[in-house]
Amino acid sequence: MTRQIGFNPPDGAPQPPGPVRRRHVVYLPGYDPEAGKRYRALFSREFTRYAKRFDLAKRAITRAETRPDGLVQTWTVETGRAGTETHTTYEVLLWDDLVRADFRRPLIASMALLTAGILHSVATAKIFRLYGLNWKYGNVILYPFGMTVILGALAALLGTGVARLLAGWLPGLAAGGLGALAGIGLVLAATPLLDRIFLRQLINDWVFNWQHSNGWRPDYEARLALFADHVADRLEAGGVDEVLIVGHSSGGLTAAEVAARVLAKDLPETPSLSLLTLGAGLPLVTINPRARRVRADVMRLVASDRLVWADYQAPQDWMNFPGFNPALDLGEAPAGPVRNPLIRSTRFREIIDPDVYRRISFRPFRMHFQFLMANDLPGEYDFFALTLGPQPLRERVLAPAIVPLRPETPPEPVPVHREI
Repeated sequence: MTRQIGFNPPDGAPQPPGPVRRRHVVYLPGYDPEAGKRYRALFSREFTRYAKRFDLAKRAITRAETRPDGLVQTWTVETGRAGTETHTTYEVLLWDDLVRADFRRPLIASMALLTAGILHSVATAKIFRLYGLNWKYGNVILYPFGMTVILGALAALLGTGVARLLAGWLPGLAAGGLGALAGIGLVLAATPLLDRIFLRQLINDWVFNWQHSNGWRPDYEARLALFADHVADRLEAGGVDEVLIVGHSSGGLTAAEVAARVLAKDLPETPSLSLLTLGAGLPLVTINPRARRVRADVMRLVASDRLVWADYQAPQDWMNFPGFNPALDLGEAPAGPVRNPLIRSTRFREIIDPDVYRRISFRPFRMHFQFLMANDLPGEYDFFALTLGPQPLRERVLAPAIVPLRPETPPEPVPVHREI
């Protein structure tokens, strides 16, 4: 897709003016079996780095606490200057137990499901539509399938070779059985290596999105209901200026689905409700016409005047869809005027140190996580200003107050190598 990354809805949803003094952030991770560990550690590390580079004045973060049921992880952050601080309660809503359940499925079974999903996507032309939206993401989708075909071919060759080798000493059935076990053994032996190159992650992620788009994930649907109830409780409790739902990667769709469920409830108009999606993969599910409920949820957000939705995209990121606009590209008519989403580019080239940018340009997962990392340089896209700063979401997108570097920070940023 070549459309410019930038969109202001003609009838943008209103939002009370700032400043935000108390905010409640609800973060929805993507499809990640380690979400309970990863996102607190990532936030803490990157916020510490951000606070050292940028002029925040006051900055404090508490220890994280996890609810007994394991579904909510919470900490608080304070930033700003004396008398103008912003106090943020930051929550991560966890569904990584569902992801880990998928990972307990035998790899061979996941590969079989992947093959079925890819063939179904070819038959329905879904894969071609995804390629049309972002050929890089199309390659990311086909990469695990290609590796599955290669590994399956190697396993078949090994199994055939072992069976023929043993055929002279054993009955044909026994030789064939041992050959099959040898092929399966190759797949099992390769699993640790496949995990290191994120292959199993990508296989299960694609299978999940395929299942979800066809309405075959009741466990996930039940979790969405719990999350929506949780956010609704936060809205009813009040005491904050803004409740901000944030989703990254496939968590962008999760955040949108939760927001749509919250809007379906009879809730007070205040505090302000906002939705921030980062590097989202909405088309992975919504491009399927059978995903009627999900498509309806997204279009409800497009026409809603009860929340502000901002979507940040990056052409450098292989795993999002730069230029995608659900108001225009889903082929659905909103129920009212188009009010969402505000669409902006992160302009990673302008906020990442050039040496770091060169090193990570061909590391798709690292670039994908830049949405959640500290900038090297000041810029309009600033994850921590969006989630912790004094501007409400709409104002931050339309008229961002750029957070400057600390006075003692050298003008030329020091290249930093950071892992996910």
